[in-house]
Amino acid sequence: MKTNAFEDFYKKTIELNHDIYRGWLHHSLYTWHWWIGIALIVIPLLLWLKFRNKKSQDRLLFAGVVVAIISASLDYVGTFFGKWRYDYEVYPAVSNYIPFSFFALPIAVMFLLQIKPKMNPFLKALIFAVFSIIALPIVKWIGIYEPVKWNYLYSFIIQYFIYLIAHYISRKTKFQPLDE
Repeated sequence: MKTNAFEDFYKKTIELNHDIYRGWLHHSLYTWHWWIGIALIVIPLLLWLKFRNKKSQDRLLFAGVVVAIISASLDYVGTFFGKWRYDYEVYPAVSNYIPFSFFALPIAVMFLLQIKPKMNPFLKALIFAVFSIIALPIVKWIGIYEPVKWNYLYSFIIQYFIYLIAHYISRKTKFQPLDE
Protein backbone atom coordinates (compact mmCIF):
# COMPACT_ATOMS: atom_id res chain seq x y z
CA MET A 1 0.00 0.00 0.00
CA LYS A 2 1.32 3.36 -1.02
CA THR A 3 1.21 6.29 1.45
CA ASN A 4 1.46 9.89 0.47
CA ALA A 5 3.97 12.36 1.86
CA PHE A 6 1.32 14.27 3.81
CA GLU A 7 0.28 11.16 5.68
CA ASP A 8 3.92 10.57 6.64
CA PHE A 9 4.27 14.21 7.73
CA TYR A 10 1.12 13.88 9.80
CA LYS A 11 2.43 10.80 11.60
CA LYS A 12 5.79 12.47 12.27
CA THR A 13 4.02 15.60 13.53
CA ILE A 14 1.87 13.61 15.95
CA GLU A 15 4.95 11.77 17.24
CA LEU A 16 6.87 15.04 17.63
CA ASN A 17 3.92 16.68 19.41
CA HIS A 18 3.85 13.80 21.89
CA ASP A 19 7.59 14.26 22.49
CA ILE A 20 7.11 18.02 22.97
CA TYR A 21 4.30 17.40 25.44
CA ARG A 22 6.37 14.89 27.44
CA GLY A 23 9.32 17.29 27.48
CA TRP A 24 7.11 20.14 28.62
CA LEU A 25 5.53 17.98 31.32
CA HIS A 26 8.89 16.86 32.72
CA HIS A 27 11.07 19.95 32.16
CA SER A 28 8.84 23.05 32.00
CA LEU A 29 5.58 22.67 33.86
CA TYR A 30 5.71 24.24 37.36
CA THR A 31 9.32 25.41 37.00
CA TRP A 32 10.11 29.00 37.94
CA HIS A 33 10.29 29.80 34.21
CA TRP A 34 6.75 28.48 33.80
CA TRP A 35 5.58 30.59 36.74
CA ILE A 36 7.10 33.71 35.15
CA GLY A 37 4.93 32.97 32.11
CA ILE A 38 1.86 32.68 34.35
CA ALA A 39 2.80 35.99 36.01
CA LEU A 40 3.15 37.60 32.56
CA ILE A 41 -0.45 36.60 31.95
CA VAL A 42 -2.02 37.37 35.33
CA ILE A 43 -0.28 40.64 36.25
CA PRO A 44 -0.99 42.52 32.99
CA LEU A 45 -4.56 41.19 32.99
CA LEU A 46 -5.18 42.36 36.57
CA LEU A 47 -3.62 45.75 35.83
CA TRP A 48 -5.82 46.08 32.75
CA LEU A 49 -8.97 45.20 34.66
CA LYS A 50 -8.14 47.75 37.36
CA PHE A 51 -6.82 50.67 35.31
CA ARG A 52 -8.56 50.44 31.94
CA ASN A 53 -10.55 53.36 30.62
CA LYS A 54 -14.01 51.84 30.97
CA LYS A 55 -15.59 54.40 28.61
CA SER A 56 -13.24 53.37 25.80
CA GLN A 57 -12.68 49.73 26.69
CA ASP A 58 -14.49 48.31 23.64
CA ARG A 59 -12.37 50.40 21.28
CA LEU A 60 -9.20 49.53 23.22
CA LEU A 61 -10.06 45.83 23.31
CA PHE A 62 -10.65 45.85 19.55
CA ALA A 63 -7.17 47.32 19.02
CA GLY A 64 -5.75 44.86 21.56
CA VAL A 65 -7.27 41.87 19.75
CA VAL A 66 -5.74 43.07 16.49
CA VAL A 67 -2.35 43.35 18.23
CA ALA A 68 -2.79 39.83 19.63
CA ILE A 69 -3.66 38.42 16.20
CA ILE A 70 -0.72 40.14 14.51
CA SER A 71 1.81 39.27 17.20
CA ALA A 72 0.62 35.66 17.55
CA SER A 73 0.71 35.20 13.77
CA LEU A 74 4.20 36.65 13.45
CA ASP A 75 5.36 34.67 16.48
CA TYR A 76 4.05 31.48 14.92
CA VAL A 77 5.81 32.21 11.63
CA GLY A 78 9.06 33.04 13.42
CA THR A 79 9.07 29.84 15.45
CA PHE A 80 7.95 27.78 12.44
CA PHE A 81 10.92 29.00 10.41
CA GLY A 82 13.35 28.65 13.32
CA LYS A 83 14.07 32.35 13.83
CA TRP A 84 13.63 31.99 17.60
CA ARG A 85 12.38 29.52 20.13
CA TYR A 86 10.77 29.45 23.55
CA ASP A 87 12.13 26.90 26.00
CA TYR A 88 9.47 27.22 28.70
CA GLU A 89 6.03 27.40 27.16
CA VAL A 90 3.05 28.02 29.41
CA TYR A 91 0.98 25.71 27.22
CA PRO A 92 2.83 23.38 24.81
CA ALA A 93 0.12 22.93 22.17
CA VAL A 94 0.61 26.50 20.95
CA SER A 95 3.97 27.28 19.37
CA ASN A 96 3.96 30.96 20.24
CA TYR A 97 4.59 32.34 23.70
CA ILE A 98 1.07 33.06 24.99
CA PRO A 99 2.12 35.54 27.70
CA PHE A 100 3.67 37.86 25.09
CA SER A 101 1.35 37.44 22.13
CA PHE A 102 -1.98 37.47 23.95
CA PHE A 103 -1.35 39.42 27.14
CA ALA A 104 1.80 41.54 27.62
CA LEU A 105 1.98 43.09 24.14
CA PRO A 106 -1.74 43.79 23.58
CA ILE A 107 -2.22 45.14 27.11
CA ALA A 108 0.87 47.35 26.83
CA VAL A 109 -0.52 48.76 23.58
CA MET A 110 -3.96 49.31 25.12
CA PHE A 111 -2.41 51.23 28.03
CA LEU A 112 -0.32 53.35 25.65
CA LEU A 113 -3.42 54.09 23.59
CA GLN A 114 -5.42 55.28 26.60
CA ILE A 115 -2.63 57.28 28.29
CA LYS A 116 -2.24 60.74 26.75
CA PRO A 117 -4.45 59.89 23.74
CA LYS A 118 -3.51 63.10 21.92
CA MET A 119 0.23 62.41 22.14
CA ASN A 120 2.03 61.87 18.84
CA PRO A 121 1.42 58.22 17.81
CA PHE A 122 4.87 57.96 16.21
CA LEU A 123 6.46 58.85 19.55
CA LYS A 124 4.27 56.30 21.33
CA ALA A 125 5.20 53.67 18.72
CA LEU A 126 8.85 54.48 19.43
CA ILE A 127 8.27 54.03 23.18
CA PHE A 128 6.57 50.68 22.55
CA ALA A 129 9.36 49.51 20.23
CA VAL A 130 12.04 50.53 22.75
CA PHE A 131 10.15 48.49 25.35
CA SER A 132 10.60 45.41 23.15
CA ILE A 133 14.32 46.08 22.75
CA ILE A 134 14.61 46.20 26.56
CA ALA A 135 12.30 43.22 27.26
CA LEU A 136 13.70 40.72 24.75
CA PRO A 137 17.26 40.59 26.14
CA ILE A 138 15.79 40.19 29.63
CA VAL A 139 13.67 37.18 28.67
CA LYS A 140 16.67 35.79 26.78
CA TRP A 141 18.81 36.19 29.90
CA ILE A 142 16.12 34.49 32.00
CA GLY A 143 16.16 31.60 29.52
CA ILE A 144 12.62 31.76 28.18
CA TYR A 145 13.39 33.15 24.71
CA GLU A 146 16.27 32.27 22.43
CA PRO A 147 16.81 34.22 19.19
CA VAL A 148 18.32 31.71 16.76
CA LYS A 149 18.48 33.63 13.48
CA TRP A 150 17.03 36.92 14.67
CA ASN A 151 18.23 40.44 15.38
CA TYR A 152 16.49 42.57 18.03
CA LEU A 153 16.36 45.42 15.51
CA TYR A 154 13.80 43.43 13.49
CA SER A 155 11.57 43.20 16.56
CA PHE A 156 11.99 46.92 17.13
CA ILE A 157 10.75 47.72 13.63
CA ILE A 158 7.87 45.23 13.81
CA GLN A 159 6.72 46.48 17.22
CA TYR A 160 6.85 50.07 15.95
CA PHE A 161 4.45 49.26 13.12
CA ILE A 162 2.22 47.06 15.28
CA TYR A 163 1.62 50.03 17.57
CA LEU A 164 0.84 52.32 14.61
CA ILE A 165 -1.69 49.79 13.27
CA ALA A 166 -3.32 49.57 16.71
CA HIS A 167 -3.42 53.37 16.95
CA TYR A 168 -5.09 53.62 13.55
CA ILE A 169 -7.67 50.96 14.47
CA SER A 170 -8.41 52.59 17.81
CA ARG A 171 -9.31 55.83 16.04
CA LYS A 172 -11.82 54.29 13.63
CA THR A 173 -15.27 55.85 13.93
CA LYS A 174 -17.15 54.21 11.07
CA PHE A 175 -18.65 51.25 12.84
CA GLN A 176 -22.23 50.74 11.78
CA PRO A 177 -24.83 49.32 14.16
CA LEU A 178 -26.00 45.78 13.51
CA ASP A 179 -29.37 45.67 11.79
CA GLU A 180 -32.00 43.09 12.60
